[in-house]
Amino acid sequence: MLPNFEKLREEMIENQIIKRGIKDAEVIEAFRKVPREEFLPPEKREFAYFDSPIELSLGQTISQPFIVALMVYSLKARKRLKCLEVGTGSGYLTAILLELGLEVYSIERYEELANLAVKNLKKFDYKNYKIFVGDGTLGLPEYAPFDRIIVSACAPKIPTPLIDQLTENKGIMIIPIEENFSQKLIKITKDKDILGEEFLDYVRFVPLIGKEGFKDAL
Repeated sequence: MLPNFEKLREEMIENQIIKRGIKDAEVIEAFRKVPREEFLPPEKREFAYFDSPIELSLGQTISQPFIVALMVYSLKARKRLKCLEVGTGSGYLTAILLELGLEVYSIERYEELANLAVKNLKKFDYKNYKIFVGDGTLGLPEYAPFDRIIVSACAPKIPTPLIDQLTENKGIMIIPIEENFSQKLIKITKDKDILGEEFLDYVRFVPLIGKEGFKDAL
């Protein structure tokens, strides 16, 4: 017998998101509309609303709901902004961004996962997104600049190409960075030639692999 996913989703929103300080109505509504279970393998759907990340294939994960909410809230998403997503995974975060009205350009290292994300997103009536297979640390210069950039893997440093592709008109990037054997979720702001940096939380993400990221697993 399948769990009552709608009930579990509401409990997740209340206990894991709202009670931890994320009270933005549009963000909460996006989480309400996107069924997380549809972005998980069938054998793991019963765990969809657990307060933890869940492993996908190829050693990748779908992130803990609160961390996804914190990232999206900190992104200050607004309708029709152009967003680069690095690390498509199964497409869950992509769906949340689309619910918030962003135009999403998502890049995934693994073709298998990119295809899975496309399959998952096609279950819904989403538009205004493109999914690419490639090195996320290099971004998508042909589509730059981006108003927002969100990275779902931990980098050893902020990749220069991503900074270059972030708009100078109050652009925002959310990215986990490894520092002193821990991972810090960082908010980068860019206004003209001025960069700002804000610590958001300690996190645990898979490594960001690529030319401007970790190289030992290439």
